[in-house]
Amino acid sequence: MDLSHLKVLVTGGGGIGVGSGICAALDEFGATLIINELTLERAEVAAANYKRAIAVHADLREDREVVGMFKDIAERVGPINGLVNNAGIGLVKPMHEVEEEEFENLYNVNVKGMWRVSKYFVRQLLDNGQSGNIVNVSSVHGFASQPNYSTYASSKAAIEGFTRALAYELGRYNIRCNAIGPGYVHSDQNYDLIRKFAPDPEQWTRDFIADQQMLRHFVEPLDCGYTAAFLLSDLSRSITGQTIYVDGGKTAMLFNRDFVTGAEEY
Repeated sequence: MDLSHLKVLVTGGGGIGVGSGICAALDEFGATLIINELTLERAEVAAANYKRAIAVHADLREDREVVGMFKDIAERVGPINGLVNNAGIGLVKPMHEVEEEEFENLYNVNVKGMWRVSKYFVRQLLDNGQSGNIVNVSSVHGFASQPNYSTYASSKAAIEGFTRALAYELGRYNIRCNAIGPGYVHSDQNYDLIRKFAPDPEQWTRDFIADQQMLRHFVEPLDCGYTAAFLLSDLSRSITGQTIYVDGGKTAMLFNRDFVTGAEEY
């Protein structure tokens, strides 16, 4: 797969989880990366890992910073034709305990930040008469969730609704919009979260896979990256408005294995 014709902005591309997998996959296939982070230093550290990458910074909650970021990108690499809205934050808390400020911050990053970057990206495409692709990073929580994730899950469900509607709006311009929904991803970031309730994150993860996934291997950040790369490529030219769950089959399971009698056979 050759993506050397692509110039792709990856928001939150300096992370150690899904963002790093997306950047690594795009780099492998020859794309030019524009890596966004909240601070320039963090973006530069990430960009140094790839063959063709530049660093940009912007707080996606601030309109003027996003406008400035797109101006910077245009001056340095010209028009871009790919966008991965990866930046996001989490919130694990019972809904009735969530403070107004926490809710607003979550939505300002996960939903409004995505909308804002998409808006200026699409304007650039239309102004230049270009086609292009958007890949939004949702989550399995946009489809099925669990206690204490209701506020976070609602932000991911919003991403998936936005993806479908925007794909319909932009199809006439040959601009596609899809999403990926990572499941439990094998990363230091998730291990840090697991340590809050389990003494051995590695064993917890193996138990989770054995009980909660169809496939018996870790979902790696690069698995998410390869899926995003496919959606940005011409190989997916007839796919738009879709969310692909990169979750080892978790969201397609009716029951976990422990619930099913004779589950060892499966």
